[in-house]
Amino acid sequence: MNLDVHGARVLVEIPVNIPVLGNIVITETVVNTWIVMAVILGLILFMTHGMQVHARTKRQIVAEFIVKKVNGMVGENMGEHFLKVGYAPLICAIMGLSALCSLSSMIGMYAPTSDLSTLLGWSLMVFVLITYNKFRAGGPLGYIKGYFEPIPVLLPFNIISEFATPLSMAFRHFGNIASGSVITGLIYAALASLSAAIFHLIPGVVGQTLSQIPLFQVGLPAIFSIYFDLFSSCLQAFIFCMLTMMYIGSAAEG
Repeated sequence: MNLDVHGARVLVEIPVNIPVLGNIVITETVVNTWIVMAVILGLILFMTHGMQVHARTKRQIVAEFIVKKVNGMVGENMGEHFLKVGYAPLICAIMGLSALCSLSSMIGMYAPTSDLSTLLGWSLMVFVLITYNKFRAGGPLGYIKGYFEPIPVLLPFNIISEFATPLSMAFRHFGNIASGSVITGLIYAALASLSAAIFHLIPGVVGQTLSQIPLFQVGLPAIFSIYFDLFSSCLQAFIFCMLTMMYIGSAAEG
């Protein structure tokens, strides 16, 4: 059995021939991300429909629990200022989008978080917020001065460190999700080959028939999927959000 490892497939290419950029390409990453966002929007509308001052429905209890937990995370890791200016919805949106994008692979979709461009886009947004808070904390002169601290000779290293922050966040998340997909594919391929090799030992038509059916792929991959698809997806979403809060919070402290 051959293992097919590929990136996001191109679904539509619009020949507009934009200078430098070329044609507009719509890939599985774009379509699946919009599907996940639509699912999240539907969940939000469902959980917040008919809300009352005192929670009487299970969906409102769950919604209030999520809000309380995210507010606690932001307040604890970033400070009350960031909680008041509305960073909690941003962190919650990133965590939900990241987790569901990764978990979409469990239903056969191409996970948008397996595409490096997705994570680079999120990391660029975080980098902009980090830079904004550094400007806000120390002003333009304070921001420039930070590159020369603690001693001017460290200027090149400080510049590299500044741009390495979003890149490391993107590659860390991408590497864990993409490697999980590859490992899962390898497990499926190995089980199919093992199944064919064992049943091929049975003589006659029965052995030939069973060797064509990857019976070992039934049930066993689910055990590995619990970690690579479920646990790892949620864990990486949590880590990305924690790093986002830490970097933005430390930037505001100057």
